[in-house]
Amino acid sequence: MASIEEVRAGIALANDKASESLGALQQAQSCIEQAQSALQQVTAGSSQSDVDQANAAYAEAARSISAVQQAVASAIQESEGVAARL
Repeated sequence: MASIEEVRAGIALANDKASESLGALQQAQSCIEQAQSALQQVTAGSSQSDVDQANAAYAEAARSISAVQQAVASAIQESEGVAARL
């Protein structure tokens, strides 16, 4: 069985990796928002329903990334709580 210090170190490593993912997720969300903006600019005034569907898909992707960011932040907070109680 791992010692308390080993467990704390493992939790710290996990949180470091999770924190790195938050930066990557933020970058991905920003890119998706830029893609949606570009699509909206070039398709403004279009009456094709596919355009609306594509814009909605980009918006949903950005919302999904936001939900993942919140889940990761929550996981970090919970694991920090575990480490604090050790």
